[in-house]
Amino acid sequence: MDVLGLLGDGFAGALTPANLLWVVVGCLLGTAVGVLPGLGSSMAVALLLPVTFSLDPTAAFIMFAGVYFGGLFGDSTMGILMNTPGQASAIASTFEGHKMALNGRAAQALATAAIGAFVGGMIASALVVFLAPALATFSSSFGPAEFFALALFAFVTTSSVVTDDALKGLGSLCLGLGIAVIGVDGISGAPRFTMGVPELFDGISLVTVTVAVLALGEVIYVACLARHLKDGRMVQATGRPWLSRKELREAAPAWLRGTAIGLPFGVVPAGGSEIPTFLAFGLEKRLDARRKDPQFGKGAIRGLAAPEAAGNSTTGMAMGALLSLGLPVSATAAIMLAAFRQYGLQPGPLLFDRSPDLVWALLASFFIAMVVLLVINLPFAMLWAKLLRIPRAYLYAGIAVFCGLGIYATSGSVFDLLMLLGIGLVGFLMRALDVPLAPLIIGMVLGPLAETSLRDAALSADGDFSVLVAGPIPIVLYAVLAVVVAVTVTGRVRARRAARRELVDA
Repeated sequence: MDVLGLLGDGFAGALTPANLLWVVVGCLLGTAVGVLPGLGSSMAVALLLPVTFSLDPTAAFIMFAGVYFGGLFGDSTMGILMNTPGQASAIASTFEGHKMALNGRAAQALATAAIGAFVGGMIASALVVFLAPALATFSSSFGPAEFFALALFAFVTTSSVVTDDALKGLGSLCLGLGIAVIGVDGISGAPRFTMGVPELFDGISLVTVTVAVLALGEVIYVACLARHLKDGRMVQATGRPWLSRKELREAAPAWLRGTAIGLPFGVVPAGGSEIPTFLAFGLEKRLDARRKDPQFGKGAIRGLAAPEAAGNSTTGMAMGALLSLGLPVSATAAIMLAAFRQYGLQPGPLLFDRSPDLVWALLASFFIAMVVLLVINLPFAMLWAKLLRIPRAYLYAGIAVFCGLGIYATSGSVFDLLMLLGIGLVGFLMRALDVPLAPLIIGMVLGPLAETSLRDAALSADGDFSVLVAGPIPIVLYAVLAVVVAVTVTGRVRARRAARRELVDA
């Protein structure tokens, strides 16, 4: 009952005209950015981060949450209509969703995606409301050793387990950690890796890095390879933008199964919603193979419903993990964690005590955002698709200008603009070499936490590093990490052996 009362207070705060406006603005921006190919919610949050410091923290985070959820809606729209998903989380939805569109069922496919995202997001939001306070209470028992184990768990899973190439993932992580340690050491006061440049004594801003890598790097990549990019054929959505009773009966179990698969991944630093969407798709495909009339490959509605629900349920739970544990499970969540710190806030158990108005208004805004996104996507998906008519030259030039203006507005330093350009070139090289960006951002966000926790743990035990494995929580985290790594390595070795056998047989 206490939770319901706090949630009611949160709705009272979120439904004020100003905050409600920011919910709608965030949903619109997230959907618009998600529709445009190559962009995504992480880029949108990174671009908005420099220009939201003048906003009230509650309004800013309500808008960020709308962008986060809205990006998933937009990604799926392009995957269905053009077979070009905006982000990896929408890839699984394109397999059957685009086939539905080619079969003249584009409107029904868009409706299936919108309702699936709504179902997954609403169930996840409801669970977050009741679980987040409990998780926050649980995390209050965390000490330096536990936080170091948690950071190490996030480092390994996001850099080597989730990525296709472990070396590239670890390289990206090390680059992020290297950037994070630049500046004056907080304990000894000694400058580290500053090369005698006074502007680097305060370190490199995470805002500059995220905008440079996610936005400017993408702009440079598109500018260099624009002549090689080919726009796919967009399928026009005609017919009824709603589902029949038969289609609802077909999709409903898949929505629920997808939601159940996506929920646990919201609290596991596994790179976001890519893995649960593929798991949900794979489950539906196996179930379909047992039927007398298999539909997969022909535009199966369940092959679209399950990944959509899984993706949004993961995102909803990820917000709960961010608020209660301070744990970012994706690049977008990591940027939002940086936004909390820019406002002088630290997600975790103390956030619920020190800023309850912000926390519960933000949780209430999740439900509002789901309704707003359903309203603006169910009947108007084709209007969003018209954003593709914006010429690439105008679109990406505008993004580049916005990057520079945002960074200069926050720092007023020409040096930061030069850093923006330099790190943007690094982002371009990473994009061109297919090096994942998420480990870099995770490393830069959690690197200081890992360093501080390691030092505090060692100091508290007079230099005895066995304290890192002294408690039950670190031991459990390390054991789970060892199992995950072992399973991943075993699976990859078997896949390579199978691929070699196929080559030999061929």
